[in-house]
Amino acid sequence: MRRWDGLVEAYIHEYVARGVHPATIDNVHRELERWGNWLKRRRPKPRLEEIEPDLLVRYIQDRTPFKSKATIYSVMSRMRGMGDFLVRQGVWMSNPLKWMQGPKITPYHRMPKRIASDDMAVLWKAAAHARTDYQKHLGITLLSLLYGTGLRRGELQRLDVGNWSRDDGMLMIDGRKTGLERCVPVPRIVYHCIETYLPHRHNHLEAHKRIGQQALFVNRGCERLSEQAVSQAVHRLARRAGIKLHSLHQFRHTCASDLIAAGVKLPEVQRILGHTGIATTMRYLHIADPERRRAMRMHPLNEWLTTGAAR
Repeated sequence: MRRWDGLVEAYIHEYVARGVHPATIDNVHRELERWGNWLKRRRPKPRLEEIEPDLLVRYIQDRTPFKSKATIYSVMSRMRGMGDFLVRQGVWMSNPLKWMQGPKITPYHRMPKRIASDDMAVLWKAAAHARTDYQKHLGITLLSLLYGTGLRRGELQRLDVGNWSRDDGMLMIDGRKTGLERCVPVPRIVYHCIETYLPHRHNHLEAHKRIGQQALFVNRGCERLSEQAVSQAVHRLARRAGIKLHSLHQFRHTCASDLIAAGVKLPEVQRILGHTGIATTMRYLHIADPERRRAMRMHPLNEWLTTGAAR
């Protein structure tokens, strides 16, 4: 087991080279460290080359009691990736984790939580009552982009002024999570929110002699807003508005489901949100499916009720 730490570091180095998001890399690293520590505590201590499938099953059982299906699936997926690496390094002859069946996970196993339209309106009102003009326009613009474009928190936080095209009304979104950049056209109200925010941002930077700052969203000290600061700002608005907000990802879910409810085709929603696979977008059909609603309006039962009312 002496080589475990070195092999984990080599695997993580390979992972980093693939351009995976740093948060994902940290999660994988922690999971592999936990697995390694569990193996090192076994008595007698197993040799890395002689780890049996039964020992892997015991670890999974010890690691995942009372855990959700998604957590178990994630643990096994990360172990499987490390197992493939051990095979490539010649440590294992084969990866037994490939044939271990985990819990069945579908895109619909957990329904996305959305934000009601009334709650959304209250959030915007709370943002409009901020202490300073800059904080007011910053809050409103953050909310407009989160809901209006369905941006992920990291995508929003990494935006630079140069990513905004005023003439086209388009935002260039980096592809750090998916590996694919995308251009997103913004709704008219989001366009006006950004254009109203930019002069206040300029004045804020000028007052602190930081005109060269490239970040679109900056804090009081004129530094780029961190992901945590974005979350804290929006959650602060939610508490002020009396709204229960679980995570910023709810804005993304709400954007997707409302677009589908408005009749936007699935491939277009997929491109707007930057999903790599259509299956991820399809789960929103369980929340908002205009075709299903139109189909049910054609049900013969509706004619019976109309005929009965006429009599």
